[in-house]
Amino acid sequence: MLTMSDDEPDHDLLDFLRQHFQKTSVAPAIPETHVLEGAEYVYDNAIDVALDSQSTIAAAAMIYEQMQKKEYSTKTWSSHELHPQTKDESTVNFIFTLDLLNFSFWSERIEQEERFAVEYKGKSYTGYKSLVAALQRALDEDIPITSSDFWQNEDECTEEVLRHVFRSKTEEEIPLFEERVKCLREAGQVLYEKYECRFSNCIKAANYSAAALVNLLAADFPCFNDVAKYENRKSVRFLKRAQICVADLWAAFEGESYGEFDDIDKLTIFADYRVPQILNTLGCLWYSPQLQSTINSMKMIESGHPWEIQMRGCTIWCVELIRREIKRKHPDAKINAVLIDFFLYDTMKEREAAGQEEIPHHRTRSIWY
Repeated sequence: MLTMSDDEPDHDLLDFLRQHFQKTSVAPAIPETHVLEGAEYVYDNAIDVALDSQSTIAAAAMIYEQMQKKEYSTKTWSSHELHPQTKDESTVNFIFTLDLLNFSFWSERIEQEERFAVEYKGKSYTGYKSLVAALQRALDEDIPITSSDFWQNEDECTEEVLRHVFRSKTEEEIPLFEERVKCLREAGQVLYEKYECRFSNCIKAANYSAAALVNLLAADFPCFNDVAKYENRKSVRFLKRAQICVADLWAAFEGESYGEFDDIDKLTIFADYRVPQILNTLGCLWYSPQLQSTINSMKMIESGHPWEIQMRGCTIWCVELIRREIKRKHPDAKINAVLIDFFLYDTMKEREAAGQEEIPHHRTRSIWY
């Protein structure tokens, strides 16, 4: 009986392994964000948040009709008065800076005139627009606020300079100022260490895949790693700002150049505090009496609380069902979760401006949204 010595290689095993690894190298794994599957898990296990199927179907019809009427497309992004218009690397840097800091603008002040607001070119801006205005104002003042080299230079990019950049026309300062400074410093360090101080190199590293870029942002930049633990699942990925950063690139560059992502439809909506608000207003999302009372009385809900996770997860899943209903009725519609999110957010802000906020948004203070 012949036996193989310890030194003699097993050629059959080597051939098998060689073929296996050649196959895997030929067909690399397709990037997935896993945000949608986490949202479905939350929906399936939610106790305090439910979806109303009839209202969701009705909302899908209304949303499609309104989006057609308003001609919602990637061009809508550039039509916003404060968004950059140039299609070059300066806009890439602007978007990265914007979405590093794109969180928590709601005010604890009741009176509108007391809320944090940025004055720029004779106009006053609140909410998300206050951040865009602050960045544009800083660039006009020759402060290189979109440069990662600047963020790392603590001799030039001092706390005093950053307080000047985000200065308010009211007594209320920008929420979570220290956390925003930390986000800039941290991101600057990561870009320096891994990407030669250029966010455009992140896009190249992701090989122009939306899902891969979302995953890269979450993996390499801690302040983009928006993940929560719910029930028995180790992690539920929301990745709001990572997804919106990729979506903003896609919209700003109209799906070309730095915004060319073949898999943009893999993104979900961006789970914040405005989209749940309008879905609740439309009757798509229903809350338990205790949760509804907490929201209506504008009490704080801690980041990571089961209520907050349920609202965010069910919001993502609800809009996915809306998207599917639109595609079922209109198979040729050029519509995805990103455009639906842009529409719902803008609609809720329009209602707020017109004094038509029927239900308050939930109050959670965090860097995730």
